[in-house]
Amino acid sequence: MNKTGHRAIALFSGGLDSTLAIHLVKSQGVEVIALNIDIGFGSTKSKLEHMQHMCDQVGVELRTLDIRDQYLKEILFNPKYGYGKNFNPCIDCHGNMFKIAKALMEPWGADFLISGEVVGQRPMSQRRDALDLVTGLSETDDILLRPLSSKALPPTLPEREGWVDREKLLGITGRNREVQLKMAEEIGLKDYEKPGGGCLLTDENFSAKLREFIQHDTLEVEDIALLKCGRHLRLPDGAKLVIGRHKEDNEMIEAAITPKYEKIRLIDAIGPIGAISANASESDRELAAKLTATYGKTSPEKPCTVQIGNMVHAVTPFDSKEPAKKYFIKT
Repeated sequence: MNKTGHRAIALFSGGLDSTLAIHLVKSQGVEVIALNIDIGFGSTKSKLEHMQHMCDQVGVELRTLDIRDQYLKEILFNPKYGYGKNFNPCIDCHGNMFKIAKALMEPWGADFLISGEVVGQRPMSQRRDALDLVTGLSETDDILLRPLSSKALPPTLPEREGWVDREKLLGITGRNREVQLKMAEEIGLKDYEKPGGGCLLTDENFSAKLREFIQHDTLEVEDIALLKCGRHLRLPDGAKLVIGRHKEDNEMIEAAITPKYEKIRLIDAIGPIGAISANASESDRELAAKLTATYGKTSPEKPCTVQIGNMVHAVTPFDSKEPAKKYFIKT
């Protein structure tokens, strides 16, 4: 049993701030459950092992929740408060996460919520007014505690009721992270991620690929994985082509192929794995085979055999990669 008899759900990204926020509250005797909500646009690599490592260090349970389908249908394409610099509807996204976490409070026996947000740290979602918009959207104004910035914000229910001691919380504002880094050192936190955008929707290149994709197709959850890897091209008749850049890309592309696509591979040479729209024209297929072969260990003097789906194409690679440039999706 925890010391206070109270339990909190922490919105957990795996980053330093959310880990420190958990530590601040747990150190006061509150039981904390770390909740990671998967919207589908995290990094290309699974962070589950890293998140579990961070939770183990601060001694809390990690739970994950997949909301990718709901996020695509309800949030991504119609945000009430618009987008940030790229395709990131951060205010609506955070509000949605907190609303979901609030709904879990009763079944999980929690009394309040925790967030690692810091006033003024991020230009869209963590401005002082934006934090109020988030709590308004999620109707969590009095039960959402932001331990890293608590002293810069009005007292919340857990502070007023004495479930946590406000004086033991922090009042960090702005983008300087000296306090967090010092605190991480003091408590012996290891292997934490350096600050940076963990959501691909904040990435300019990924956002460009996403915008281009929805001009040609309806985005479904299964499409997201392929957007995260490889070189992306749009061919003359409209087919989408993805060509691997390295071994990891090849593995990711192969794992991400859905019925919308057919796999491309070089039969008699070492080269990338690719994927092309299953409804591609014969002309686009021939071009895709030629382009994929050009990125392999091939020679323009020697014909190459490329398999697309169940069909085999004999092609001659281009003299250089220059012809591919006009098909690349502009980022």
